Amino acid sequence: MILLFFVTVVSAAGAPSRTVYVAGSGNTALDQHLTKLLQQRVGENTAVLPIAENELSSIKDAPVVAVGPSAFSKARQANRSAAILGMLVEEDLVSRFAERSPGQISAVYYNVPLLRQALTGKVILPHATKVSILATPTSAGLYEAVLDQLSGYGMQGRVFLVESSDDLIPTLIRALGYGDFLLAASDDAIYNPRTIKHILLTAYRRNRIVIGPSQAYVKAGSLASSYAPFPAMASLAADYINAYFNDGTLPPPAYPEQYRVEVNDQVARSLNIPLPDREEIAGLVNEKLAETGGPDNE
Repeated sequence: MILLFFVTVVSAAGAPSRTVYVAGSGNTALDQHLTKLLQQRVGENTAVLPIAENELSSIKDAPVVAVGPSAFSKARQANRSAAILGMLVEEDLVSRFAERSPGQISAVYYNVPLLRQALTGKVILPHATKVSILATPTSAGLYEAVLDQLSGYGMQGRVFLVESSDDLIPTLIRALGYGDFLLAASDDAIYNPRTIKHILLTAYRRNRIVIGPSQAYVKAGSLASSYAPFPAMASLAADYINAYFNDGTLPPPAYPEQYRVEVNDQVARSLNIPLPDREEIAGLVNEKLAETGGPDNE
């Protein structure tokens, strides 16, 4: 049995005049939370309603907020004329769709820009000058931009290729020998539940920290990660929805403007690394980005 829910606010003048549909992730608590945040931000004249997968093809003249990569892909395949705004999706999934269908396909990106993650590591280790990145042969090109950007912040980076699962730990050891910290990206071929314990233990034994790839991995043993809070993502999504109703198009995909930092205090103590508080780290990262043009430079 599928539990359907909706959050809608009816104004004193009557029923809402605009409708936004939410294609959920399947996680009821998460979908309800995002729907509530969206409803609070889009205004009383807009209803935010759930929609079942088999109803997606019938949507006309209303945007769909697709929560997560599966919902995004299903919504796109079910209705190729609908305006779709992805949430909790990453840039490498959405960007090619948005380029082919500008104004119709967009997203609030969930993954953290790598430059922001690298600067999180720099704030924690001010004397860091070298950054290691693990990549597969197919993902190595994704790191060209951040490698070019690091020099503007007194750092240089190097990508170490993991060509097979058997090469992961030997390649990791070489990477840890080069870098002051390991910058972990959202690359499921390398960072996944099967490998993360081995990666973190290997780094710990060599007195190296891991930054990223997400808030969840900090709980597993990464030292720190920036992350976008849900209210910040919902605020940007609401701006995009209002823009759609104003001119019929969605703005280009973008990252939220606000980020916080999660840290693992136990790992920091074990490695004798003094940590500023979370708010101070996030503030210093923002200051560094502002010096070179602000968040757009990410």
